[in-house]
Amino acid sequence: MLYSLPLLAPLLLAGASLFAFRAPGLRPRRAIQVAEGAALAAFLVALLSGLVLALHGPGTSVPIGFGMLALSSRLDAVSLVMLLLVSFIGWAVLRYAGTFLDGEQRQGPFTGWMTATLAAVLLLVQSGTLLQFVLGWLLTSRLLHQLLLFYPERIAAQRAARKKRIVSRIGDVALIGAALLLAKVYGTGDIATILAAARAGEGLPAVTVAAALLALVALLKSAQFPTHGWLTEVMETPTPVSALLHAGVVNAGGFLLIRFADVMLQAPVVLAVLVMVGGFTALFASLVMLTQPAVKTSLAWSTVAQMGFMILQCGLALFPIALLHIVAHSLYKAHAFLASGTAIDTIAAIKRPGPIAIPNARAVGRAFLLALAIYAVIGLLFGFADKPPQALALGAILIFGVAYLIAQGLADAAPWALTWRTALYAITAATTYFALQRIADALMIGTLPPTPEPGPLEWTLMLTAILSFGAVAIAQSLLPLWGDHPAAAGLRVHLANGFYVNALFDRLLGGWTLPRTAAATADTAKD
Repeated sequence: MLYSLPLLAPLLLAGASLFAFRAPGLRPRRAIQVAEGAALAAFLVALLSGLVLALHGPGTSVPIGFGMLALSSRLDAVSLVMLLLVSFIGWAVLRYAGTFLDGEQRQGPFTGWMTATLAAVLLLVQSGTLLQFVLGWLLTSRLLHQLLLFYPERIAAQRAARKKRIVSRIGDVALIGAALLLAKVYGTGDIATILAAARAGEGLPAVTVAAALLALVALLKSAQFPTHGWLTEVMETPTPVSALLHAGVVNAGGFLLIRFADVMLQAPVVLAVLVMVGGFTALFASLVMLTQPAVKTSLAWSTVAQMGFMILQCGLALFPIALLHIVAHSLYKAHAFLASGTAIDTIAAIKRPGPIAIPNARAVGRAFLLALAIYAVIGLLFGFADKPPQALALGAILIFGVAYLIAQGLADAAPWALTWRTALYAITAATTYFALQRIADALMIGTLPPTPEPGPLEWTLMLTAILSFGAVAIAQSLLPLWGDHPAAAGLRVHLANGFYVNALFDRLLGGWTLPRTAAATADTAKD
């Protein structure tokens, strides 16, 4: 019975959802209070589940149903982290939405759909059986569709929701196929049993096909190139929905790969594809993000880039770090969306003249060498010996993010205060990376498989990723030196439009085709 405790969380939110649907559409005060209370209670349930896990270890509740048609709750370190994350962000978003949507004619139904979506995600992340996982996945996608069309009269919202529905349906079919294949190969629907059998090397080569299907599902769910357009267009929805996406919705693809990590490790070629697609998406989206004038659109492109980096981490078999990335990015990005209304003042402050200096090529070169040296020293202090090469390569990529700040500090016109501050940023980033990696690995021992030794393919991919991210970081640092060049202006226009990939996807789906009105037809006839 103790392992059934997490099931209370989605049940509480489902009850709050039913109450909200029966409430008035305009200013449903009681429904908002009930929804906030249910979300807070769900978070408390997650905390109590952590106590159960600490005292009794991981386990699965008594199944409801028989055989392949059973439902059960799985409590382990992975599901606990996601339960805490989703319930906490859900509570914060519901509190924000109560004020943000005040005065909307359909605030009651919106509250109902939002709490129902949270209930579906909580059901998904604690799934102990394949059936429950598939049901939670399908429910989350279907309920999110209702939130994306909260303003159904908006053409952009209709196009984004339609695109998301098509992408999701393809992923749903792939997930169902993977679940059926895993159930047939291993003769059970219990996820823990399947993972144990996969870890022992059973089920090959059919498990490779299942891993490929799971990878396809994760890529589609995480808005990876070239199907990323739906995520950059869902800004037509209310801001709370944009924040809610980071509560186990858009990052559900990463959770899928983490939950079935033992299965994914049986297909190294599939992991290599994840590295290539995720890495390219991260680079592509991060460059496009820099050209976006709208705050929420820029945040959406940032999410695409971060999801690509998360997929890259899963492809490198760094599953504990990928889970850590989900937590950190979800908390940060949910806050960024909820605070996007104050971004105008922030941007104005950033654009005021200040001590930021433009570095030359020599300063950029010294900055990157210094950043890597700092990373090497901190890594030696933490011990390189017990770190897999994949984690070290990932750390080298991450340190490029602060090398740009160091370049500004080393510029000739930069004050000494800026130089020391940027160097401190680099030291803090490297120290934090190794510390958090050690904590994540310690918490996931016995739950997630260790990272295997890389082969020739993995070494090639790691080297390519380091060189690619390094080249893009250097180009970004040198951009101010040739920003006024006509070629740079043209490149900026193409980047701002995402190299028109999304427009091509729209054309493929017929998203830009609108029915001709009678007036337009009459005008054409006159001509």
